[in-house]
Amino acid sequence: MDPGLIWILAGLLMLFGELLLPGIFLLWIGLATIATGLLVMLLDPTFGTTVVMFNVLLLVGVGLGIKFRPKTRGHPAVNMANSGLVGRAGVVIAASPTGLRVRIGDSDWPARLPRDVESTAEGASIRVEAVDNMTLVVRPLSP
Repeated sequence: MDPGLIWILAGLLMLFGELLLPGIFLLWIGLATIATGLLVMLLDPTFGTTVVMFNVLLLVGVGLGIKFRPKTRGHPAVNMANSGLVGRAGVVIAASPTGLRVRIGDSDWPARLPRDVESTAEGASIRVEAVDNMTLVVRPLSP
């Protein structure tokens, strides 16, 4: 069997593996492997040259992937438990000297008041102002 076809088949297997596994790691290896197979079919290089071509193509692919990845400010909040909570309303379900427990939607969260608010009672309506790690900073809503 032609070595170029073996490279191309291996690249297609990598791309198929990319469909089964999360992330985009195998994408770059698969594309570099297919490109190497095409170059092997066209140029018929030595084994050492083939390995160098594969490594160069892999580095170029990874570099382009890094250069054109979507830009985010700070850390992306996608799939984080606290994403989208700022601005939402809820209810205080427990108030103690050590902190609050609030219900937002169908979830309960530890919470605290901002420094300029002294206290609030159970059953009070609140709005989430910020998220500090996994603790919500909430402000009571005026009646």
